[in-house]
Amino acid sequence: MTVLALPRHHQSGPRLEVDLAAVAANVDLLARRATGELMAVVKADGFGHGAAAVARVALAHGATRLGVTGVAEALALRAEGASAPVLSWLNPVDADFAAAVACDVELAVPGREHLEAVARTAPGAGVHLHLDTGLARDGATPSEWAGLCRAARRAERQGLVRVVGVMGHLACADVPGDPANAVGRARFAWGVETARAAGLRPAHRHLAATAATLTDPLSHHTMCRAGAGLVGIDPSGATELRPALALTVPLVSVRRVHAGTPVGYGHTWVAPEATELGLLPLGYADGLPRSASGRAEVQVRGRRRALVGRISMDMAVVDLGPEGADVGDLVTVFGPGHDGEPTTAEWAAWAGTIEHEIVTGLGPRVR
Repeated sequence: MTVLALPRHHQSGPRLEVDLAAVAANVDLLARRATGELMAVVKADGFGHGAAAVARVALAHGATRLGVTGVAEALALRAEGASAPVLSWLNPVDADFAAAVACDVELAVPGREHLEAVARTAPGAGVHLHLDTGLARDGATPSEWAGLCRAARRAERQGLVRVVGVMGHLACADVPGDPANAVGRARFAWGVETARAAGLRPAHRHLAATAATLTDPLSHHTMCRAGAGLVGIDPSGATELRPALALTVPLVSVRRVHAGTPVGYGHTWVAPEATELGLLPLGYADGLPRSASGRAEVQVRGRRRALVGRISMDMAVVDLGPEGADVGDLVTVFGPGHDGEPTTAEWAAWAGTIEHEIVTGLGPRVR
């Protein structure tokens, strides 16, 4: 197993490990499922797994391009030596587009304001026109789309931009068969035809992200984008991918308490019987969601143990039971689940959220 540790503390503190072999296996699968090219989306530091490392593995196992949100993320990839095509698709209108183009980064254009800013400050940029296909957030609305396409064609004729792609995003791809997906596919097909009618000939057309890559071939065009899937998360739950992240931490103290001992802020948990409590130097500032208090578990000495009381900013308390444990014993907060340890999917369920939030919410003390 190829492992990247971020950082190695010899277990004097939290240790986050990324199984790059798992990333490689996931990319292999996604590349086989994608009809055309596969863009590896490594935004948010590679979904908390290390953008540069995930990008290198993805490109070695079938991805041909990289995707991020802001220009800063794209420039960081270039600084790490990534030479593959990179697309940045979420930027304010005054972003440093010139720096992006100087590093051969392509840019998404969601409206006329962005088109004009890119043409003015970064002439010659390769752009992907972004159509809102049903989320009412990023991308041009259908009423704005034809005008954006005509303006992009004029800018293209003037040599100010190169329209190399058209992109969209599905609202409900995590629920295969949801009617909203058919609406999104139809709107995207209309958007591509409208662009062609304006005289544009984009080489790249991409709508599908991870869930649609795995479950909806009708949404595949010349390229699919996969982000969460690279690191083992399938939002649709239809495909078994390999989780790539593991978090361990040593116990910093152990104490024996009697029945009736209240624990933590607000005394939300009271020991029903005599037991041993262990202290983890890890809390919500490190990414353990406070909303999982009273439900979350960890693994100690091969056994599941409950976290008790409220998760606080820097600490969490585990009920070690009568068997107890020793100071310095390793506690597995989450992992792939092969040995019975909790997974990020379980943590997401305990917190009432999605895995994406768990893996991207890890704080800098465990990076």
